[in-house]
Formats: sequence, C-alpha cells, structure tokens
Amino acid sequence: MSTYSVVNPATGEPAVEYPLISDAELSETIGIAARAHRDWSSRTAVSERALRLQRVADLHRERRRVLADIAVREMGKPIEQALAEVDFSAEIYAYYAESAAGLMQDEPIVLRGGAGSALIRRSSIGVLLGIMPWNFPLYQVARFAGPNVIIGNTVLLKHAPQCPETAIALEQIFLDAGFPRGVFSKLFASNNQIESVIADARVQGVSLTGSERAGAAVAEIAGRNLKKIVLELGGSDPFILLSTHDLDKAVEAAVSARLDNNGQTCNAAKRFIIIDELYEAFSDRFITAMRSVTPTDPTDKSTRLGPLASLAAAERLSEQLEAAVQAGAELASGHTRRGTYFSPAVLTSVAATNPAYGQEFFGPVAMLFRAADEAEAIRIANDTPFGLGSYVFTTDERQALRVADRLEAGMVFVNIVLADSAELPFGGVKRSGFGRELGRLGADEFVNRKMIRMG
Repeated sequence: MSTYSVVNPATGEPAVEYPLISDAELSETIGIAARAHRDWSSRTAVSERALRLQRVADLHRERRRVLADIAVREMGKPIEQALAEVDFSAEIYAYYAESAAGLMQDEPIVLRGGAGSALIRRSSIGVLLGIMPWNFPLYQVARFAGPNVIIGNTVLLKHAPQCPETAIALEQIFLDAGFPRGVFSKLFASNNQIESVIADARVQGVSLTGSERAGAAVAEIAGRNLKKIVLELGGSDPFILLSTHDLDKAVEAAVSARLDNNGQTCNAAKRFIIIDELYEAFSDRFITAMRSVTPTDPTDKSTRLGPLASLAAAERLSEQLEAAVQAGAELASGHTRRGTYFSPAVLTSVAATNPAYGQEFFGPVAMLFRAADEAEAIRIANDTPFGLGSYVFTTDERQALRVADRLEAGMVFVNIVLADSAELPFGGVKRSGFGRELGRLGADEFVNRKMIRMG
C-alpha cells in the first residue's frame, strides 16, 4: 500500500488518503524523538510526566465521541464497543499516571555480605518504535505508549495503513496534553522504511502487535540490529467448560468472548472445549445463540456485531472456513456473507488432521470440541501452536487452579470473560509472542534496570 487511507468497511466509501513520509522527513522525525528523549523526557521528573499523561487520559474522555467515530469509520467497530475502547484507553493512561511513582521507585537489594548498600534504579532507554494493528486502534497504542512515556522513553507510532485518522488524533492529544514535540510521533511509513527505522542507531527497541508473519519479519530485523523487542501475535484461545451452576450464563459468556470486536480479537475465545456431560446442551444453546446474531450497521447503538475490517479480511475468512469444511469439518450454523458483513459460524468435527485445527480464525467463527474429562480438555487446549489467553469455567476452585497451572498460555481467566484491565499483564507464549504489556510487567520491558552498589 503506497498511502495510508480509510475505506469504511461498513459502506465501502473511501475517505482521505495520506501520502507516505519521505526518507528525509523520516530521519528528521527520529532525530526529533531522540532529542526529545535527551533534552526533556530523560531529565523531567516522573511526577511531571505523570501530570501530562493524566491529561492524555482526560483528553480521551473529552474527545470520546470523536475518537469512537474514527474507530467505527476505520475498522467497523460497533459504536458502543468503540466508546468502551476509548474509555479503556483513558483508564490505561490514568493507571500509569497514578502508578508512576511506585513503578519508578528504587528497588533495594539485600546484600549477602560486605558494607554499604545496593539498589536497582529504573530509567529510560530512548526512542521506541510501536507497530500497531487496526483491530483496537486506540487501546493497542495506549498499552504501548502509556508505560513507556512514564518511564521517559519517546515513542514512534507506525499504525496500520487503514488507521491514519487515529494516528493523527493521538499525536494531537499528546501535544495538547503538554508533551513536547517528539515524545509521541506518528509515522506514515512503508514496510521498507520501517526496516530502516528498526536499524537506526537512534531507535532502541520495537513493540509489535500483529500477525505471526509480521512478528517473524520484525524479529529478524531487530535481531540483526541487536534491538530489544516485544511481540504480541495471534491466538486461538480455548474456552474450557468443566462444570457450571448456570449453563445459560456460560453460553452467553462464550458468545460474548467470541463475538466481541466483530470476532477480531487476538485473545478472543475461539476453541470451545466442553466436558462430555454438558456438550449436547451447551452446543445446542451456543449454536442457537450464535445464529441469532446478525451483523448490522456499526453506527447503531444496538449493534452487537458489525462488519469485518475490510473486504480482504472477509474473503480470507470465507476461504479459511470453506477449506475447513472441505477437510471434513461440519458447519453447524447457517452461515452467510454479504461483502464485509460476516454472520457467525460454528464448526464441529474438526479433526486434528484438519488444517483449521491449528489455525486462528480472525472473525466470528467458533470451533466446538468434546472432552471426556479434565485431562482431555487440557490436552486439546494445549494442542495448538498458540499460547495467548485461555478461559476456564468450573464450580470447583481447586480444579480451576489445577487446570490453570497446566495450560500453556500467558493468561488464564476463570469464570469470567472480557475482563482485561490496566493493571493486568497481557501477553503470551509459544507462537503468540513474548514480552508483556500493561500492569507492572508492561512498565518493565523497555527500561534500564541499573544496579547501583554503594561501598
């Protein structure tokens, strides 16, 4: 793609196109970010950075509707979910502003012998590049920028090409909050230009949220240039139902966990593993509930499921679904597609030999599996190249912790869905990437933990 542009997925209407940054402008932008780090961020008290980051949170709330409308226009997010994303982004910035002093405080080290003392002191490392996706255009940026600006790093945002208006709005918010130019900068850059950014000696690290392919490419370039990276990639999260006091609530939680954000969430529940004695009842109600949801206009407040983010995304998902059926899976719901509007689909009888078994469906497609017992449920859950999140529903607390211990995932949610929060670390294992965002761990990725020993 030669330009950054918005094509409304709900209507197909194109909007303004934004040209790529020139190589000279790109180098100048990196230089401004480097000087902002040297002359302001690294020399400013954390309390001052916190005050300005709190203003970023406040401006998100003040511009709530404007930001939400941009998200609807750029990627088709239902308006109520877009408003919720703005709110969550504001909470993230506020969390890091409020927690700044504690996150940056010195950490004493107890010496085993010898006179004096020792401590760990946290400080910034410099300019960071954030390569962010379209599915959560505000939230993904917040969880990258929030902790790193508090630390004192300066950030370059390479947003998805279909999210230029979000990038412009966020850069303006940081300027309006009082941050000097260069603390937060957007880059309308090509992939080739981004390779040069990663290689630039003034850039100290890279955070990417995206596909496995993108993650592998960025990791290769970063490794060659000895740059620290954080990768948050795909997921095919299991939803394990072992027991419940209320099957209807479990079904509703399952549907919500699959359809949120039009099914385009890395840590959405995608594989539903149901204990044998509950399988028939659950599957009947789950399939009925999925069928009852119709994708509609994302600007309508009542819309639960909007369009996929692009026609290309809808076509890829259709091809993936068709390939799964051709390989032996059964389509248990009457699926239809109209342009970018993709109705929910449920697959059953997905054998381990089916290509779909190890794939991620980035859209409203669910796979149902029957498990004879707890051990088989865990085996199916772990039988995936991914390891991002997971969901366990059970009435037995001991069982919940036992299963959580055995799941190969970065996150486990018990008897709850859609429960991400600013203080909870986010990230995965295996092909879902490495490193953490949010919480204390998110503020400890791109930081110099300097040891100081006093004699």
